Amino acid sequence: MNPLYYEDMIRQALNEDIGFQDLTTETIIPEDHFSAARISAKAEGIIAGLDIAKKVFTMLDEKVDFRASVQDGERVTSGQAVAVIEGRTRALLSGERVALNLLQRLSGIATETNKAVECIKDFDCHIVDTRKTMPGLRGLDKNAVKTGGGYNHRFGLFDAILIKDNHIAAAGGITEAVGLVRAKVGHMVKVEVETETIEQVEEALQNPVDIIMLDNMSTALMRQAVQLIDKRVLVEASGGITLDSLVEIASTGVDLISLGWLTHSVKALDLSLNIVSGEKSNV
Repeated sequence: MNPLYYEDMIRQALNEDIGFQDLTTETIIPEDHFSAARISAKAEGIIAGLDIAKKVFTMLDEKVDFRASVQDGERVTSGQAVAVIEGRTRALLSGERVALNLLQRLSGIATETNKAVECIKDFDCHIVDTRKTMPGLRGLDKNAVKTGGGYNHRFGLFDAILIKDNHIAAAGGITEAVGLVRAKVGHMVKVEVETETIEQVEEALQNPVDIIMLDNMSTALMRQAVQLIDKRVLVEASGGITLDSLVEIASTGVDLISLGWLTHSVKALDLSLNIVSGEKSNV
């Protein structure tokens, strides 16, 4: 990922946390004090966001040495070392919370995504994310989904057309909405239509669309829709899907399953940072 993309976000997060100064650290720790610290896993999961964590510390002190013990996408177990950091103690302590917050969130997303991917590994179907991300962190959230083995849906409102129920209602129907879209967007833009009934699927198929979303359908209705579509366009399942229902949904023959909970209510992977030496050393 382009580091210029996330530098401003990290800077904003550090300014939010540190403000004018880290009052505790700067009153206790001399400016020339050096330490080594270790980031460790306190639970099993998939690591994501190591470059982000490294950037937090190097923004505070460009001479900080951040050595990852694992790679993004690698599974860790409780007690396993994730990274070793050496540098000015003030930088380590002032950057600790921001680095851990981001690393824990992104690793949590990667971990949940990997669980979903593993559930349907025997099917020709992909797990994809949604726009239900933390404001300001979308790029990082979506990159974590990829790290966990998932795929990205559209990044925002600007890079693909998704005609949802409210668009259809406002336009007067699927045909009207697709017609308006096709008259105004270029040939490089994909068009997806949300459907909730077989009748809507039939109408969508009569229009130049690339993807049909089956929203909140029963699995029986999904199977019927997949047979009707007959691979003419990609089929996405969405709405009310849980880890327990993934296999049943994938077995209907859909191509994609979009899951908002990968990012909107993720449980952070438990990680900790501990000072292990008060002077620079190889730990």
